[in-house]
Amino acid sequence: MNNPSFIAACGLYCATCRAYKKGKCPGCRNNGKATWCSVRNCCQKHGWDSCAACTEMPLGKCRKFNSTIGKIFGLIFHSDRKGCILRIREVGPEKFAEEMQAAGSYNRPVKP
Repeated sequence: MNNPSFIAACGLYCATCRAYKKGKCPGCRNNGKATWCSVRNCCQKHGWDSCAACTEMPLGKCRKFNSTIGKIFGLIFHSDRKGCILRIREVGPEKFAEEMQAAGSYNRPVKP
């Protein structure tokens, strides 16, 4: 099921998430309740699948991506959204999805 459509706007890989696997979350792209997510809203507004496609500014300077909520989320779930986005930029969404599915990880990029 390694499918780039399971990459969330912030770079996490929904298909290997426990909530997704248990049917408790439809994933980022299909989650109509995720209107609170400024990262998702920004990507939708610009027609991007994820922040990996952003050409507006460097990732480190984006207030939406580097919000307090995003930092708290990262601490709680031990996630590395920035690492995921950088990996998507490096290898492309298809290869990233393949790596994440093979590793069973949704919150940290796979190190080759």
